[in-house]
Order: sequence, then structure tokens, then C-alpha cells
Amino acid sequence: MSTDARTRVLGELITASHLMTLEQVPRTVSAYAARAGWPGVLIYVSDLQQDQLYLLTGPGGASDDSDDSGDSGGEAEGAPAELAVEGTVAGRAFQIGEVLPASASSTGQWWIPLLDGSERLGVLRVGLPGAAVEADADVGALAGLVALLLVSKRGTSDSYGRLVRRRRMEVAAEMEWRLMPPRTFAADRVLISAIMEPAYEISGDAFDYAVSGDTVHLSVFDAMGHDTAAGLTANLAVATCRKYRRQGADLGQTADRIEQTLTEQFGTSRYTTGILAELSMATGTLSWTSRGHHPPVVIRGRRTIVPLACPPAGPMGTGLGLPTTICHDRLEPGDRLLFFTDGITEARNDRGEEFGLDRLTDFLIRHHADDLSVPETLRRLVRHHLDYHDGRLRDDATVMLVEWHGPTPYSPSALQERVGLPPSITPDDPLATAWSTPPPTPAGS
Repeated sequence: MSTDARTRVLGELITASHLMTLEQVPRTVSAYAARAGWPGVLIYVSDLQQDQLYLLTGPGGASDDSDDSGDSGGEAEGAPAELAVEGTVAGRAFQIGEVLPASASSTGQWWIPLLDGSERLGVLRVGLPGAAVEADADVGALAGLVALLLVSKRGTSDSYGRLVRRRRMEVAAEMEWRLMPPRTFAADRVLISAIMEPAYEISGDAFDYAVSGDTVHLSVFDAMGHDTAAGLTANLAVATCRKYRRQGADLGQTADRIEQTLTEQFGTSRYTTGILAELSMATGTLSWTSRGHHPPVVIRGRRTIVPLACPPAGPMGTGLGLPTTICHDRLEPGDRLLFFTDGITEARNDRGEEFGLDRLTDFLIRHHADDLSVPETLRRLVRHHLDYHDGRLRDDATVMLVEWHGPTPYSPSALQERVGLPPSITPDDPLATAWSTPPPTPAGS
């Protein structure tokens, strides 16, 4: 089928999606994909901790393939309902962000990563009978559209929430995950990726980021306690931070407003430590303040650790009245800025040994040298951290890693390496940026 014909089919799928529920996505996508020459499409989404891939099915948890009209996604019959991220081809495609054949034999089936921007959602199994994936660039458009459908529908679907959870979630964790931005984000000159554990019992930790023009706003919070009240404290801190940041408050004013909100709500019985920061994508200037929190560190040149220092004020909510100091540092192109909470560094194993900042930075440096993408590095860090503590964490543990590329945009290949995007079919030129002059329109367009 020609690219134009497939484009029309994908356009019709978009039109059909407006009144679609998430449960209707698998059958509808399968039917339209088959019309475009992609038989046997299956959608797998990752669980919250990115250990498993689960088959997205129709209403009632079944593949909804009882209808024999031929366009129902009956290909789901016999397909595994669950695939491990470790040790499977589908999991490998998810980990490294590459399009991979389903098997070494000529099955005509391929695994395609599903990404919302740079946030990993799962994988798509697509049939390409007798075709090499390099010869069918249109399949990337299908995967991109499916990812957008998932993101637009999952927020109103309890089925999705049940599917991606492997055990019961605490109330505070329910609040936290609904509050957090995507765990991975990439713009033309910056990459952000974060993790939080224990995923189902997280209570007082939170991270946040947002882009405003040329500025990236960054924050990490660690609220006192490990209960629902800690989750409420962290939620109030993030919400207040967003409110006053969007009203134009500077870092010091925003921190003071968080302090005010918490003391009005809890007196001085609840507080949170935190880092509030702003990064200029144009210059690499980092402005930041610490409210009783561990300072960030910079990983430079894949081997050097540069600790940052700033006189801390008291935790927000304590009413200590200590002055807030804003500090300024200059990043170098390629620097990785590491934010973390004490649950990652101060957690001890059964022998009483702390995980420690050195072990954390050494892990990140070694996996950077292995050219793993940042999201995959953090996924493996979680596994390593849990193994170190025999699978049991006694405190919330959060890591947020921010890479500044420099004043010039990433090239597609550089961004693919860091985020785990499938290979681009575009020239390896710097990515378009909102601050650059648009290229001239080709003659005859």
C-alpha cells in the first residue's frame, strides 16, 4: 500500500478515536492497521515499575476477538498476556528503543517501541509480511499514533490503571503518581528523567519540572514521614510551587510561599525539604536554592563528580525564618545534573551499609559509558537499588537526572542514544527549535 493510502487510513483512525474509550483502542487499531497492510497488531504496555509488558485487551479483560468479522484483532488469540522486560525480544525493544524482529525466523512480525515524546509506554507488535522494517518507515507513524491514543485515553480508564499495577497501591502513592509529570521528557537542548520507589508505597517524595520559554523549572521534595499525611504535604508543596511559579514568583518567593501554605495547613507539625532550581537552556546557568535538602551534584565528562554547594535554609513548614539563599552555577555542555532524596543514598542493607552517593554516581557513570539511554539507566538503577536492599525499601527514594546538551540543539542520533528513540529517518541535522529561523519552504510546495 502506498504512503498516501496509509496516511488516509491513519487519518480515519484519528477521526474514529474521538469518541473511543481505551477498551476500544486494541480492536479499532487492529482493524485500521490491517486495512493499511499491517496485520496482527497487538499493543503491550509496561507496568508501573517497567518490569513487565501487559497485553492491552478489550472490554472485560478479554481480547474481544469473539466477533468473526475479520477486523477484530483476533490475532490476540494465543498471544501471551504478559512478557518480561528482561529476557524477551519485546522487552529488549522496550529497553533500547529499537525496532526488532519478533524472532530470528522469517515470521514477518516486529516489535516497535511505543513512546509519548520520550516517555516509554510499551511496545507494538506489527505484522510486516515479507518486508524489512527499514523499507516500511510508515510503521513509525502507526506507533506514534497508537502512543498518542493511549495517552489521551488512559487518564479516564480504570482498566489501564488496573492493568499496569502488579499489587495494591497505597492512598499516598495514588496521589503522588497522579501528580507527577511524565518520568522522561526531552526538548531540543535538555533531557530529564526521573524515578520514584517504592512505587506502590511512595508517600512523601515528589519531583516536578516544566519548561517556560528558554527556562527549565526543576524541583524535588522530601516530606516528613511515610504516611498519607506525608503524601498530602508533598502534594501541597508541588501544587503551591506550580501556582506561584506560574504567577512569575522567583525561587526564593516560591519557597517562602510553600512554607506559608504548609504552616497554614499543619502549623509546624509537617514539613518538607526540597530543591528548587531553574536552568537556562541557552547558557547553562543553574539558579537554585536548598531548603534543608541534599545539594545536587554534576556528572561531567562521564567520569568527574562536581558537588554543588549553597547555604541551606530550613525545611519548608518549620517556621524557622532562616534566609533563603539563591546560588548560581554554570553547567558545561553534556553535563548531567543529579537530584536525589536521602532514601536513595542513606538506605541501609541488612549489614547496615548505606547505599551512598558514591555508589549512586558510580552506577550512573558506568552505565553512561555503556551508552545506555538515560531512562533505561534509571530503570536498571532501581533494580540495582532494590537488590542491594533485598527488595525492601524503608524510605522513599527518588532520583531526577537532567542533561543539558549545550546552547545548540541535539541531533536526532544524539537524542536517540540518550532517550532510546527508534532510529530516525530524518537527516542527522540539529533538531528544529522554537527559537531558530524556520527553513524556507521548498519551491512548488
